[in-house]
Amino acid sequence: MLAVSFCGMRLRNPLILASGIRGNSADLLIRAAKEGAGAVTSKSCSLKPREGHANPTAVNEGAVWLNAIGLSNPGVEEEVVELKKAVKHCGVPVIASIVGFSVEEFGLVASKISQANPAMIEIDASCPNVEGKGKMFSSCVEDAVLVTREVRKSTSLPISIKLSADVPNIGEIASECISAGANCITAINTVGGMYIDAYAQRPVLHNWFGGVSGPAIKPIALKAVYNIRKAVGPDVPIIGTGGVVTGLDAVEMIMAGATAVGIGTAVAIRKNAFREISKEMKAFMKKKGFRSISDIKLIEK
Repeated sequence: MLAVSFCGMRLRNPLILASGIRGNSADLLIRAAKEGAGAVTSKSCSLKPREGHANPTAVNEGAVWLNAIGLSNPGVEEEVVELKKAVKHCGVPVIASIVGFSVEEFGLVASKISQANPAMIEIDASCPNVEGKGKMFSSCVEDAVLVTREVRKSTSLPISIKLSADVPNIGEIASECISAGANCITAINTVGGMYIDAYAQRPVLHNWFGGVSGPAIKPIALKAVYNIRKAVGPDVPIIGTGGVVTGLDAVEMIMAGATAVGIGTAVAIRKNAFREISKEMKAFMKKKGFRSISDIKLIEK
């Protein structure tokens, strides 16, 4: 009932562990698979090791989660070792997330991470663009296309580019990335934000600014996925990510146009999140008489 297939992957259900959430080791990826994830995504990996930002790096206020981890990771050489173990033992598709700080670096990381033979590479295009203007690589068509092309020529594996909603034209960016060689779109990444401690008269996070995630960003993610689907057509896979905590949230994401659904914050706030969300999806589908994920569609106005 919940199985989906795309980019050469067959998932028992459309729920994918999102990058950055308990995905920084093979054992954690294997754990997510055992807990019911249809696929798992590793934490973003860079060419060289990164310590990330100093504490405090995260805060949550109910539906709003804010973090600035700073892309901490062990570097691609060690990541390949972890991913090989995950690919061997997860029993579900493993997606490797990569990040770079120049166009060329994205290509180098993609080439090296391919040695682990993940099912797909996800391009984290929301890191700072240090090549020129302090922008994210996903903030404009030109930069996103350059990164996509560089990764495409560096690997034969399927690739998905992860886009930010902090742009006026996410559909156009997604469409151009597909034309440049991406096989799939992941949307959305966290949305920029900040918290201030009025008594301390300082921002709460050491980095001042961070990425907002959690249930609060679901409406933003739904709109982004819907606009991407309109732009890329019916055949391009989309991993809809952002604010999905319940089975109904996941159904809404699929109705918006997602092929699969990224699960992030829910893993931290719900016990057995993947299994519970799957059960809730099945209950909804049975109530509506839906036999497969392809039956879940939005009634257009």
